[in-house]
Amino acid sequence: MEIDPVTNGNTDTVMAEPAPAMAPSRPVPSSRSSQLTESIKLEHQLLRVPFEHYKKTIRANHRSLEKEVSSVVSSVGDLADNDWSKDVAVSRLTSLVSRLQGLKRKLEEGSNVENLQAQRCRARIDHLDSADVENITEWNNTKLKRILVDYMLRMSYFETASKLSESSNISDLVDIDIFREAKKVIDALKRREVASALAWCADNKTRLKKSKSKLEFQLRLQEFIELVRADSYKQAILYARKHLTPWGATHMNELQHVLATLAFKSTTECPKYKALFEPQQWDVLVHQFKQEFCKLYGMTMEPLLNIYLQAGLTALKTPYSFEEGCTKEDPLSQESFRKLALPLPYSKQEHSKLVCYISKELMDTENPPQVLPNGYVYSTKALKEMADKNKGEIKCPRTGFVCNHTDLVKAYIS
Repeated sequence: MEIDPVTNGNTDTVMAEPAPAMAPSRPVPSSRSSQLTESIKLEHQLLRVPFEHYKKTIRANHRSLEKEVSSVVSSVGDLADNDWSKDVAVSRLTSLVSRLQGLKRKLEEGSNVENLQAQRCRARIDHLDSADVENITEWNNTKLKRILVDYMLRMSYFETASKLSESSNISDLVDIDIFREAKKVIDALKRREVASALAWCADNKTRLKKSKSKLEFQLRLQEFIELVRADSYKQAILYARKHLTPWGATHMNELQHVLATLAFKSTTECPKYKALFEPQQWDVLVHQFKQEFCKLYGMTMEPLLNIYLQAGLTALKTPYSFEEGCTKEDPLSQESFRKLALPLPYSKQEHSKLVCYISKELMDTENPPQVLPNGYVYSTKALKEMADKNKGEIKCPRTGFVCNHTDLVKAYIS
């Protein structure tokens, strides 16, 4: 809460002035407050992703700096220890100056990137801090746009996601650059190239090692398999000695299984080894990379949109939802929602509930159901409103049957 500063002059006069009457603030409904609190608890990914990216950038810049400084120091030591001629010494010093200038540019670029990522972290903290019951509608609208952008990025709709984030002014609240990084690796794997994925593993080697990831090992195995498929056996053996031997202590069984392909070859009909040459192995690598990528940044594997939809569908799913007679008002009447709800449990309904087809209101003792002569049932309130508008005439909205309000029969709920 901001306090206006006291103006220069006689403070006694200022203090003596009567304070303006403040209008009593409206009490905030506890349900809205608790709803907001629960909503913020689900925002772990919003903060975790930019923070992990920020740490990764700092580590990469630090490694690059150490490598360059070590090389420069070594070069200076060589100049001091050897008796070079003047021209050679000047040439080497000029080269060192150029390297130092290049290092300075790299440091400035790295600092700018770090500042941008720190700004993104700050923007997200401020966004969560701005959540209040008074602006919950606006805050939820922003959240919905973030969820939609997340879904678009996972489906590779980058241009649409960028336009939505820019038009909604939420660029600092979404992770377009991070998903672009993942897209490059995924596209390369779909082209059956592992270089980009191996480079990504090298950049995140420490984190992957801590999580006991097998991604790099699986990529190396696939590269070996491709050499065997191309009948490059000598090259495959050299590759195994260089890149697969270090994994022998922890993954000997899998290593022996793959190395046996040198004897069985790619044309084998033995199911155990034939499966290693199947094109689906690349799909497995894509899925494994996605898992490791999401784990590294603290993301969910499923799009946030699917998770929120499934949370709602859990409360709506009943056996009737999958029958042919399911009403169009039920979201599960649509095939796309049925697929999402398929792995979900049925909602626990201890008592049946009757909802009026016309008003969508619950039919209970205060608003009892009434039966038309054609057998269709609607709520008393909805039928009374219809009768008042049509001079006592009732028209069934589903069949077009017309009757008088006096022809209705009250139904009882047991």
